[in-house]
Parts: sequence; structure tokens; C-alpha cells
Amino acid sequence: MVDREANLTALFYFHDRPLASGTETDQVILVVCRDQGLQQVVWVGRPLGDVAAASAREAMRRKGVRRHGEPRIGPAANALEWPEARTTLAMRMGDDSTRMLVMTVSGPGFAACSAVHRAATGHPAESHVTDLLGENGPQAGHDTQP
Repeated sequence: MVDREANLTALFYFHDRPLASGTETDQVILVVCRDQGLQQVVWVGRPLGDVAAASAREAMRRKGVRRHGEPRIGPAANALEWPEARTTLAMRMGDDSTRMLVMTVSGPGFAACSAVHRAATGHPAESHVTDLLGENGPQAGHDTQP
């Protein structure tokens, strides 16, 4: 699926298609900026129950720590981020009370792309991920400590 708004084109790949065909993947979204090219990859995990979601989040946090060091509390409730790696880990609630991990990785030109998007639409490019996470932002189902 393709969605376009101002300078952004989002390419959605669902779990039964290449790029999103892993057993733990529900969808992958590639965000392409008109002037900067591919600037964001959004990975959305398959729906999980509370215990499995907490376990998967912890495994991803540990992997992030090995690669990028300790995270800081992210820009939204219960999100973790590794600023130097331009990576954020969050949790989204499903309609059926399941939880889905959401990880974003942004490219070096994402801030410039977002500024152009804000000028054209009145909102930054980041608001699209916030919308994906739901009205109340990311949900983790447990405390926010990294």
C-alpha cells in the first residue's frame, strides 16, 4: 500500500509480503522523503499478549543496549530511545487488548524532511508515528525504566 502526503511517501508492507514476512513482523513502513530519500523505517511486530509483549520488549531493549548503549526515556510515555542511533522502541495497543512492539529508525535527513512536511501540512512527519501508536502514545504495560 502507498500513502502520500506533501513531501512524504509511505510504503506499507504487510506480514504476508516480502520485507515484512518474518514470523514476528506484522508490517514494515518505509518513509521516503521527496528531497532526502528513504529517511525512516517503522517496524510493527505481531500482536502479543501481555507477558509475551513484555518479554519481547525486554529482548529488544537488551539488543539495543548491546548495540547502542543504555537508552533514555523516549519522547512519549513508555518509549525508549537511542538518540545517537536515531532509534525508538515503543509499544502499541491492539484493538483486542494485544500489544505490538513498534521500532523506528530515522535517517540523518529526517529532521529536514520533517520541517518541510510541517511547512506544507502544519504537522511534523513524526506525528504519523504518534498516530500509529494511538491516542495516548506508546503503551508498555509496565514501568518506563530502561
